Amino acid sequence: MIVQPTSMAPAVTLNASLLAGGVYESRELSGLAYLTGRLMDRGTERRSAEMIAEQLDDLGVALRVTTTRHLLGVSCTCLAEDLDDVLSIVVDVIRRPTFSEEEIAKRRAEAITTVRQDEDNPALRAADTLAELLYGPHHPYGWPAKGTVESLERIQRQDIVGFHAERVRPGVLSLAMVGDLQPDRVVDRIARELEDWAAPPPDAIELPAVSLATPRRTRLIEMPGKSQSDIAYGFIAVRRLDPRYYAYWMMNNILGQYGLGGRLGENIRERQGMAYYAFSSFDASFAEGPLVVRAGVNPENVTRALEAIDHEARRMGEEGPTPTEVEATREYLVGSIPRMFETNSSIAVFLQMIEQFGLGLDYAQQLPGHLRAVTFDEVRAAARDVLRPDRAAVAIAGPSMASRGS
Repeated sequence: MIVQPTSMAPAVTLNASLLAGGVYESRELSGLAYLTGRLMDRGTERRSAEMIAEQLDDLGVALRVTTTRHLLGVSCTCLAEDLDDVLSIVVDVIRRPTFSEEEIAKRRAEAITTVRQDEDNPALRAADTLAELLYGPHHPYGWPAKGTVESLERIQRQDIVGFHAERVRPGVLSLAMVGDLQPDRVVDRIARELEDWAAPPPDAIELPAVSLATPRRTRLIEMPGKSQSDIAYGFIAVRRLDPRYYAYWMMNNILGQYGLGGRLGENIRERQGMAYYAFSSFDASFAEGPLVVRAGVNPENVTRALEAIDHEARRMGEEGPTPTEVEATREYLVGSIPRMFETNSSIAVFLQMIEQFGLGLDYAQQLPGHLRAVTFDEVRAAARDVLRPDRAAVAIAGPSMASRGS
């Protein structure tokens, strides 16, 4: 539990997260965590779905239930004077959902509709396909986060009840509360809400190993009628706790983040003018996370865009960044740290991240030093280690590509 008083406004942000995300479900039941999350605020042992909605509406609170690879989260912001009432609802939603058959049918139908909508979105199709290419069928990072139509239809009430009972336990609950509050009073209030919740922590899981030395592979997803082609191009990088993390962070910023999109944006968007968007992202986690290049282009420009991505990845990997680029991105990242603490919500997210990875409560003070300690050679080594076009996974979704490719 992390409680952080601030004086930004007479409000409090509450973030609860549990290690109950998609990595804890089976391939056959992919989407189980997602569907469980959609059901948790749809009726509890103490409140009906209508009562929860009415109470939150009366308090002016929007409750958000989200799922990621590793986490199931419940979050909201409320007035400081309403914190006790909101906390009672949040704990009830987390601990005591009833998962009625009626609500399961409704939420399953909504989830299937969402999945079908995603299947008609070239950018999402490319991203999901890239994850599958990178991680393969046996690693949960390669599974669709929301499941498939078939897997969602396969999930039964006993699967949802069992998943909740197994994964939603106090030993994997992280609670961050930030805002206009009195820490001692809040801690006592939370202790009363949770005092009768006793269950051993769930079993830990070991994620499968991933292969880095794989040959280039490309998959084309035909989507007739679309006016844009979306490219997802990537590699497997490092874990969050890898000592090289900060060098990878800086390298990715140079490649596709800094300014108007780093080297990728300068080449593909600014110089050649052939992309609606072009950037890269780096998502390190408990397992080796992906470094992904994304671009949206006119279908006529798919081949040229891929050639440009290959060129920038190869150039960065073989030649590395320039000293000027390294220093500029270092100062940019250090200078952006205060923006992580501009709102109660962003502070809560940051605090839960450092707790999740065990980085220490002084991490905010340590972070500038971590970035300043990264050497030019370490950033260059990070680029050399991962940016190998001959090992890239490439997914392209869009209209007919019979005459296109990589």
